[in-house]
Amino acid sequence: MKHFFLIIFCSFLLVACKKDKVDASTTKSLQSSINDMASSLNTLQQVKFNEALYILKTFGVEADGDVNELNALGKLINGMKVPGIFALADKVAQENGIEWKSTGPPSLGEMNIFGNEEAKESDPNDISAKSLSLNTKPLAVDSILGPKSLQVVPRLVDGSGNPIVFTGAALETVMEVFSNGTRILTAKNLMQDNNFKGFNLRFASLPAEKISDNKIDITVSVKTTKKTYKMSKIGVPVNPKALLSPQGNPAENPANPNTDIPVTDPTDVANGTEIQPAAPSGDPKTSVTRFLNNLGNQNLRGAYDTSDNPNWGSYETFSNPTSGFGGVKNINVKNITTQSSSTNSANVNATYDVTDKSGKTTALQVTFGLKNVNGEWKISSYKIN
Repeated sequence: MKHFFLIIFCSFLLVACKKDKVDASTTKSLQSSINDMASSLNTLQQVKFNEALYILKTFGVEADGDVNELNALGKLINGMKVPGIFALADKVAQENGIEWKSTGPPSLGEMNIFGNEEAKESDPNDISAKSLSLNTKPLAVDSILGPKSLQVVPRLVDGSGNPIVFTGAALETVMEVFSNGTRILTAKNLMQDNNFKGFNLRFASLPAEKISDNKIDITVSVKTTKKTYKMSKIGVPVNPKALLSPQGNPAENPANPNTDIPVTDPTDVANGTEIQPAAPSGDPKTSVTRFLNNLGNQNLRGAYDTSDNPNWGSYETFSNPTSGFGGVKNINVKNITTQSSSTNSANVNATYDVTDKSGKTTALQVTFGLKNVNGEWKISSYKIN
């Protein structure tokens, strides 16, 4: 009888010692605590728990290599319990556009963030393909501003170029964007079948000063169990109007190479006196108001004269009805405020509705960059927020 009670007591101690939150002090304790937490769940919950950990390891941390990703994951979830991990995984999935929810049915196959110790009879990620195809398509095309984003869709294809049919996978898919050899953006997603929607590359996420010749190179890789497929598309055009324009002093903006440089008199320099540019008169938002009023009244020449923006090019380019501001019919200004102002530069925020000549109305929030040109505020940059 005493032996029986001793067994019961030891079993109780084992259950009591099980961890209910993540211990990331070491890799061994991380795995042990996760195993303890999973053992308290039913079979369905265990699958979703493993999926949640995979989502966090793949998309919730920034690290290169499985070991570094695992260490970063440990720091991210250290001290968390199961509900907190599910909530965080839901948030990360939503932020990355992944169609996954902790409350949904299992959808990523059999996940194991610590690696597969034994071969499985059926591996949904073991997909054999000949190559990867890559297609791009402009999205969110505005009649005034042009396309605001680009859809990038990879497909695993066979030797004839036909898409391969598969479901239930969780293929890590990475998109890298380059310009002139410099990487400017990286994004990740999960390819669960070959109806994968791909990536929505917003031009507003690409800094204008890093884009060469208004073109980018796109490389996408898809990782299966045995092989990583990669494909690149070179020289993809972007819409310069929709790019992210730099904030701050336009004179320091490398995207504005024609910015006026103050000229000093050599005689004054020799005498130790340097001529400073005349201080601008008035509030910089007055120039923005004048620009929008002229644009709304279809006085394109008057609007163009309030600017000194090399990105808008010549008056003919600026007033083009298809690619410029010539398609504007009316503007309804809601709010204009000066965000910052110094002697040489200023930023003004404006909220307004633009109606084009086809009757379509678009709500815009724009930050105008202005510079001091001979004592007058001129618009030098234009960023759609």
